[in-house]
Amino acid sequence: MARLGLRLLMALVGLSLSVFYGVAAWLTYWLVATVWANRPPLGTTLLVVGTMTVLFGYLSYQFGTARIISSLDAVEIPRAEAPLLYEDVDRLAAEMNVSPPRVLVAEMSLPNALSLGSAGNGVVVVDRALFRLLSDEELLAILAHEFAHLESRDSLVQTLGFSAMRTVVGLVTFALLPLLLFVTGLARAVAWIRGRPTQWSEGLLGRFRSLVHNGVAVLFLVFTLLIRAHSRRREFAADDRAVEVTGRPLALARALTKIDRVTDPNWGLLSPLYTYGDEDNGLGELFSTHPATEDRVERLREHARATSRRPVRLR
Repeated sequence: MARLGLRLLMALVGLSLSVFYGVAAWLTYWLVATVWANRPPLGTTLLVVGTMTVLFGYLSYQFGTARIISSLDAVEIPRAEAPLLYEDVDRLAAEMNVSPPRVLVAEMSLPNALSLGSAGNGVVVVDRALFRLLSDEELLAILAHEFAHLESRDSLVQTLGFSAMRTVVGLVTFALLPLLLFVTGLARAVAWIRGRPTQWSEGLLGRFRSLVHNGVAVLFLVFTLLIRAHSRRREFAADDRAVEVTGRPLALARALTKIDRVTDPNWGLLSPLYTYGDEDNGLGELFSTHPATEDRVERLREHARATSRRPVRLR
């Protein structure tokens, strides 16, 4: 008798879940249908979505930049205390299409450098250890690399790319939400009625829901891989631009090699100079924002072998 009562109770819970999820699915379907029925012309829709994506991406970029600088506890280097450094900064800015950025020093976890902001309002943050680790020529090459990121507005482009990705994935999820809610409710209800509530995802309905969910995840993954691939190409481009301006490919190669020797490959993804070594596998390279250091160094050595022009002296 007790067993029968338990089964009836579980069936009641299952029916309640089906009603709850059914109502939620109907409400979300009504919302999606209403939005779709009252949508503006395609051109206007694309313009609105694109504008909102750019706006939220730009705001995220601005607040993110300020938050990163604050989290690093970076301090601006006064010009009076580093005249030779600012001499290089001013000459690099004159050679490249950027305004002289603010130069900050920070105590990072590991020797590194990063650029934030845009060509007209940039910030370059340098770990204090780089001043001891690198020679003047190598530090100049690193600064040129970071200036190249500012010149191309790479940080802004990456942020807008992620904003666009979130928008597309969000719209797809919104459109599929009624179906996901309905299928989830049915799967849970059937599992409770059968007396196996914890196994709701193992049935046909549960597997179908997982298939839809995984499809959205694959879409997110594809966008992520595309953005990361673009990021790796921009690193090569920044190296090339630094070589073009300084004429010192081997100086940048030596700087990258020194940094790589003391850089943990699992450290965060903040830095445009983030490097990693041979231990990363192929999958890790696909998700990395940066190419392998050995690949960058080899390209720089090829630059040195291919050119015979006299280096441009910026100091």
